[in-house]
Amino acid sequence: MEIRTLPSRAVQAARSLAVDDAPFILIRGYGFGASVWRRVQGGARSAPMRLLGHDAVFVRGVEGIDVFYDESRIARHGAMPALVQETLFGHGSVHGLDGEEHRHRKAAFVDVAYEDIQVARLTPWLEREWEAERAAWRDGGSRSAYQAATGALGRAVMGWAGLPGTPAAKTRWSARLAQIVDGFGAPYSPAYGVAVLNRLGSDRHATRLIEAVRAGRLKPEPGTALFTWAHHRDQSGELLSARTAGVELQNSIRPMIAVARFVAFAAKELHDRPEWRTRIATETATNGRLVGGELATLFVQEIRRTAPFVPMLPGRATVDIDIDGQHVAAGGRVVLDILGTNTDENSWAHPERFAPERFLGVEDFETLAAFILHGGADVATGHRCPGEKLAVADLTAGIAVLSDPRLRILDTGLEVNRRRLPTKPRSGGRVRSAEAPRQCPFH
Repeated sequence: MEIRTLPSRAVQAARSLAVDDAPFILIRGYGFGASVWRRVQGGARSAPMRLLGHDAVFVRGVEGIDVFYDESRIARHGAMPALVQETLFGHGSVHGLDGEEHRHRKAAFVDVAYEDIQVARLTPWLEREWEAERAAWRDGGSRSAYQAATGALGRAVMGWAGLPGTPAAKTRWSARLAQIVDGFGAPYSPAYGVAVLNRLGSDRHATRLIEAVRAGRLKPEPGTALFTWAHHRDQSGELLSARTAGVELQNSIRPMIAVARFVAFAAKELHDRPEWRTRIATETATNGRLVGGELATLFVQEIRRTAPFVPMLPGRATVDIDIDGQHVAAGGRVVLDILGTNTDENSWAHPERFAPERFLGVEDFETLAAFILHGGADVATGHRCPGEKLAVADLTAGIAVLSDPRLRILDTGLEVNRRRLPTKPRSGGRVRSAEAPRQCPFH
């Protein structure tokens, strides 16, 4: 009688690596990481994979972060697929730079977005735009939380950045930038083609703004993103090309619009947790402002930790690397599991729970090594996004408005397709005035 045994984990991993993993990222979406981790023992910090024809290693947690952001071993240039790099970040952007060239360009982003004075400059814009969205809902408006956030955050950040234009024009550009974020991760769909067209149009518009400043036709205030990128010079003292400066101008404003997805997730979580809505509404009424409430900030941070957004980031090994029993030779890929790190059981207590109170007493969230949203390491020298403080301010304002008891978040359309990159609740979070009559379910 023949006795069959199940293949070992090592054999399963070897078989899986006979096929490139790249297509399965599109097929499995945010479940891709979990499928890779099943190749190794529970708690492992690394797992084997194959990516776009290269041997690769998947890493997570603090150990993975330490390797991934070590510039003596990992380079970013050439690691990101062109389909993503060119569409989302733009040609020649800071995201593809390394070493001194990266640090020099990154310093301008830090000046533009990171300092507390920039949060203070943005705050009145956020207060005004979110108040307008709340008033629109109370007057019978039917925009989703995502749509409202795209408009409010876009108009606010463009005003903060020193960009000219009417509110309607800023809303239209904001919608195009949001669509680029929505479409870049779906190269198999028409949305990707639309994203490419929006990228081309957005690049042209941003380039013209830079050229107008250099010609003296526009005079933005010093310290604004438009002023900074129009006058930024590279390490050799040369002005960036108008196109590259326009790309970086967009990279200063697009992330603030992209976090509208977190507002949609916030609508879902607030709907499911009415006690938090009540607490945040009380806090907002007591403070008399929308931006920066303590409870709203706790809620924001837990949304950012748990909501699926950027799933992973690739790097290119410049030397042979060994981590937790896995080896990748120079030229191979190291892929950081962003979502898996933010929900890593070795780094977070009960990571599967939605628990905003876990951030109580954390004055500087950047000190949490395993809390990485769009990139990690040091803001000034690494690839951590310098606009996170601005994003938190953006989101606290949105959450404060969504918690208003004069509004209600509808039950329908809150399911999330976790195979779609990037994703959000299907409806974007429908919001209506609490005084509006409830619609008949048959109509």
